[in-house]
Amino acid sequence: MQNIYVYKVDDNLYINLTNRCSNRCEFCVRYYDKPVYGDLWIGHEPTAQEVIDILDKCYNLSDYREIVFCGFGEPTYRFDAIEKISEYIHSKGAKTRINTNGQANEILGEDITERIVKCIDTINVSLNATDAEKYDKICHSQYGLRAFDIMLDFAKKCVEHGGNVVLSIVDCVGEEEIAKAKKIAEKIGAKLRVRELL
Repeated sequence: MQNIYVYKVDDNLYINLTNRCSNRCEFCVRYYDKPVYGDLWIGHEPTAQEVIDILDKCYNLSDYREIVFCGFGEPTYRFDAIEKISEYIHSKGAKTRINTNGQANEILGEDITERIVKCIDTINVSLNATDAEKYDKICHSQYGLRAFDIMLDFAKKCVEHGGNVVLSIVDCVGEEEIAKAKKIAEKIGAKLRVRELL
């Protein structure tokens, strides 16, 4: 198995730290028959230093708009590594983003929101639906119906700590759901991004 820890998409660089995820979203690329960005399943979770060494030897970080923590798994399982790698990225003058399901506090058993806003420039939280039942139906979280509120609480706390928070929803949900999502984002002080379903 080839371990792809860093990969390029358009003008961004992505960091793939884990296969683990607390959700099993029906639209996730990890369940596609044909890999979208190559085979991102990894047989070994890299240390922070392994990733830093790859970035240092193989990439000029100033060439990229953002360095994004996003792979086949939920990156916050590796928050310890994220903090160290982000410090290196910022030392090179580059910007960081994370694409997360917003369940980090439950996954890690502690509130990391104050720390994550210090090391991540843009926190993209996958909203995916506008209530707990709809979220559970498509995301199948290990936390069941609680997952929606866990995710929103995380996003809200990140905003309260001064984080640049973007809630995202896929465009296939329809205009009514997108309008509801916009209200949810506005209520907690976050932005909304409607992203195209691959």
